[in-house]
Amino acid sequence: MKAIIQRVMQAKVTVGDEVVSSIGRGLCVLIGISRYDTPKEAEYIVRKILNFRLFDDDQGKRWAKSVQDKNFEVLCISQFTLCFTMKGNKPDYHEAMGPEQSQEFYNNILDQLRAAYKPEKIKDGQFGAYMQVHIQNDGPVTIPLEVAASGQCNKNQQVRSRSDENDQVDGAAP
Repeated sequence: MKAIIQRVMQAKVTVGDEVVSSIGRGLCVLIGISRYDTPKEAEYIVRKILNFRLFDDDQGKRWAKSVQDKNFEVLCISQFTLCFTMKGNKPDYHEAMGPEQSQEFYNNILDQLRAAYKPEKIKDGQFGAYMQVHIQNDGPVTIPLEVAASGQCNKNQQVRSRSDENDQVDGAAP
């Protein structure tokens, strides 16, 4: 599973001329679900989205507060194109989970986020739609996060901090 976590001043998703979702200050998160992912990877990603210390505290100390600490919003967008392999100059998406299964999986991630935080603070795009994502990146701060599915050997770089040793997902290196 991959997530691109962006600290934003504001973000919105439109489909055609209609605004589907919008947030003020918080995180815009693109989530790519691989065909190997399990609920363990989803739980890990949810914990990181809500607990990453990407915001300053009230005294200006950098990297001190999470989206929850600041009472900010989260806009999630399902993005199967994050799960690609290269075939020459063309991306191949056979590593992405299929649309029916991934929609249920993605909805479960949203449910976990809403259960762990405030439901009204968790927004999302329109699954499977051709969307336009508008963000005003704050910083800019963009964190690529990847966790290999249990038992799956992943050749791509995994972005994991030393503090993740207690959060380790089976099969993922610290």
